[in-house]
Amino acid sequence: MSKNIKMSKKSVKILSAVTCAAVITSCIGIAAFAKSDSKIKTAEKDKKSQETTKTVSASDTSEENSKEETVYVIAGADGSVKKIIVSDWIKNSSGNTIIDDNSELSDIVNVKGEESFEIGSDQSKVWDAENNDIYYQGNIKKELPVDLKVSYKLDGKSITPDELKGKSGHVTIRFDYTNNQYETVNVNGKDEKIYVPFAMLTGVILDNEKFSNIEVSNGKLVNDGTRSTVMGIAFPGLQEDLAIDKEKIDIPDYVEISADVKNFKLGMTVTLATNDAFNSIDTEKLDKVDELSGKLDELTDGMNKLLNGSSELYNGLSTLLDKSKELTAGIDKICDGAAKLKTGADNLDAGANKIKNGATELSDGLNTLASNNDALNGGATKVFETLLSTAETQIREAGIDVPTLTIDNYADALNTVIKSLDKTNVYNKALQTVTSTVEGKRDYITAQVTAAVKAEVESKVTAAVKAEVEAKVTAGVKMQLGENADAMLQTDAVKATIQTNVDAQMASDAVKQMIAAKTDEQMNSNEIKAVIAQNTEAQVKKAISDNMAGNEVQAKLKAADEGAKKIIALKTSLDSYNSFYIGLRSYTDGVEKAASGANELKTGASTLKDGTGSLAKGAGDLYNGILTMKNGVPALVDGITKLRDGSMQLSDGLKEFDEKGVKKIVDVYNNDVSGLIERIKVISEVSKNYNNFSGISDDMEGKVKFIYRTEEIGE
Repeated sequence: MSKNIKMSKKSVKILSAVTCAAVITSCIGIAAFAKSDSKIKTAEKDKKSQETTKTVSASDTSEENSKEETVYVIAGADGSVKKIIVSDWIKNSSGNTIIDDNSELSDIVNVKGEESFEIGSDQSKVWDAENNDIYYQGNIKKELPVDLKVSYKLDGKSITPDELKGKSGHVTIRFDYTNNQYETVNVNGKDEKIYVPFAMLTGVILDNEKFSNIEVSNGKLVNDGTRSTVMGIAFPGLQEDLAIDKEKIDIPDYVEISADVKNFKLGMTVTLATNDAFNSIDTEKLDKVDELSGKLDELTDGMNKLLNGSSELYNGLSTLLDKSKELTAGIDKICDGAAKLKTGADNLDAGANKIKNGATELSDGLNTLASNNDALNGGATKVFETLLSTAETQIREAGIDVPTLTIDNYADALNTVIKSLDKTNVYNKALQTVTSTVEGKRDYITAQVTAAVKAEVESKVTAAVKAEVEAKVTAGVKMQLGENADAMLQTDAVKATIQTNVDAQMASDAVKQMIAAKTDEQMNSNEIKAVIAQNTEAQVKKAISDNMAGNEVQAKLKAADEGAKKIIALKTSLDSYNSFYIGLRSYTDGVEKAASGANELKTGASTLKDGTGSLAKGAGDLYNGILTMKNGVPALVDGITKLRDGSMQLSDGLKEFDEKGVKKIVDVYNNDVSGLIERIKVISEVSKNYNNFSGISDDMEGKVKFIYRTEEIGE
């Protein structure tokens, strides 16, 4: 662990406050840590095991469903939000078949199952859960409860992330957190803003070749020789929630990292925001001042027991020293095992070499296939386009209108043509055309029918008038002939005379005018008009029927039927080639992916070979090292002796911590315990109220955490 950790008096105060809060909120006695007797430790393990069993059992039988939400914030290097992705886990503890869920998310995707949902009447999501848990994620645009801002300085001057790339000097990276989530609550008789108590934990990994002399405020640094892992913690809004003067205790609301850098380059940073710490407070146990004071007394008692436990540590080390002979025997067995490990590692390295060679051959072969993909796809596309062009030409030559055929539209275009050539559609279209043509001649047909009816009416009127004239002429002749009139009327001479007189009268203008008048009178009657209309309609229908049965229409119907069959056959052929075309593209895509995978396999096999080589070398080094350890057992025994003697110094250090650290914490918080209890209760309730970000049903328990990821700089 690096020593470059910035620790101030304020940090010591923060550490004290956090230690005190841990005792107050968790109510865990320290006495358990003072016991070193193995029987007591075993009993404690058994107790923990039983508690764990009870917890699992309670969870399994719980009838309340719950939602656990993780909000992923994709941010720029300066902390600006680019995208928010929310992942939700609905724990179906009650085994419901239907779960009513509230969520503001869009683009919801089930990420771990086939369960689906429908939108309820109140815009809720009603999941068909099938007794399962539901795992889904989606997007949202919404203000975050805590804003993250990342700023940079180089040699004391502000600089943008882009400008910082590749620069050298003394760099400072500061993470500022602004808490936006609060409730207005009455605390000790006064309305106050109480912020949701988020803990912000920020982590970043720094390359030791680029970063040196690393320091972090409010955090911790771990150096493994190659990289340094920097962790910082802050509590935005907690200073205000606790109403603590910064001069007494300064609760951090930012994390600052500083270092000397060469050629600046920074990977992503990750920040976790959670309010779990205050959610776990059991406020029912904080009703009385005496109970809180008792917990603080337990802290002091625990420190005393811990001091006593340090003496038992000395006794334990003495026992370890007595068992050194058994340790030596164990090291001998380890040495034998290391020898076997070395042999196995050598064999594994040989096998990895064969895998590497095979992967190389596979990669080369697939790369050769993949190199022909463009030629295959291009040729297939050219053939398809030629077939479509030929089909288009043939269809148009047949007198059928068709759009330009493409790979994408040919199926829809030909389906439209086939539908237009359907026998019923063609018949209906021809009927519409013939009907329109005949209707255009309705006036002519009406005139022809009227003329025919008039001729018939006129003929009947003329016959009636002639009969009347004959009767009058015959009566006149009969009067002239006297007594022998009947006999003489039968003679040819008299008949001829009567006919001559009748013809003369029929040819007269008076009789002709009478015939015309009576004809017109009948033509204007409703009866004759109805006859004309009826005959006209009959003639129109007959004309339509005759045209539809004619050679021209029948030829069109036959041609359409044959054309439809040809177009269907043509489309079937094109569909068959399209299936081949799609299959070919899928094949070439598969070859491309297989080649890519084979290249990765080749790289992986090479890496594996390097790894097994390193493993074989490491196994050899391990074997040699264990031999060295075996030879160094006497030195180990000597070291244990020194450790035993040094354990007594630990006892002295603990006494100093008890006097200077714990006792001061107890003294500080005993000053105003009742006010602290009330404030902690309020903070806890506000924290518990905030249990989701994207929405939750009223009948669900909830838990939410936020993970901010900033983008790399110079990657």
